[in-house]
Amino acid sequence: MRPPADPLESPRAVAPDTRTAAAPLHQALAGSGGLDTLLRDLTERAVLAVEGAAACSITVRRDGRLLTLAGTDGLPSGLDQRQYENGDGPCVRAAALESEQHAPDLSEETRWPSYTAYALSQGIRSVLAVPLTVDGETDAALNLYAVTEDAFHDRRDTARAFAARASEAINAALRIERERASAGDVRTALLSRSVIDQAIGILMAKERCDARAALDRLRRASQDSNVKLRDLCGDLVARVTGATAARDGRTPRP
Repeated sequence: MRPPADPLESPRAVAPDTRTAAAPLHQALAGSGGLDTLLRDLTERAVLAVEGAAACSITVRRDGRLLTLAGTDGLPSGLDQRQYENGDGPCVRAAALESEQHAPDLSEETRWPSYTAYALSQGIRSVLAVPLTVDGETDAALNLYAVTEDAFHDRRDTARAFAARASEAINAALRIERERASAGDVRTALLSRSVIDQAIGILMAKERCDARAALDRLRRASQDSNVKLRDLCGDLVARVTGATAARDGRTPRP
């Protein structure tokens, strides 16, 4: 017998079984196109996984401000933005308090009157906001919106399970992005060191000085000209390489 569909596994899965054994789906998702693509994909999958949801967004606090990092098509920007401006609302509380927030019928909701009025004007009748556990982020939440009242009454467990899996996927993507950034820093450092060493060798040969004296001269020139040492050395190496190639009748490398 074929196992039940995983809520994160297929964008066509509309009736997921949250008891499905957790495959390492977050690893595949994290490598699917970067964090932005992943977040957008997760909001779309959430709408399909949690029956009754019409729209979804992901809230994260960055630099002291709550931001919507991803949302499904057709999600009015004000559904989240009005909460950020008011400093309160279901997704604000879910993110800040790490506590699930459920408003089964906004027409009877009294906690956020100004926000409730706006949401109702946009056709939203119920909201479910579930905290996300995201590495390095103090506040994060998955926000689900429905156009019918009490849409999430029997589906909160599904939403919680999805949020847990989404947190895993986001954290995997963040780790991959950090590793890529670190690898890029190492490559840049290695390239910089290589061109600086070449420039030092050129000065040693030209000025008949040792490596320390050559490096000191390059640093002084960098400071005097307000040009980064790496760039100054790169220009020197390029000039010498080009002149040597022209003298020998070779085409200089670009």
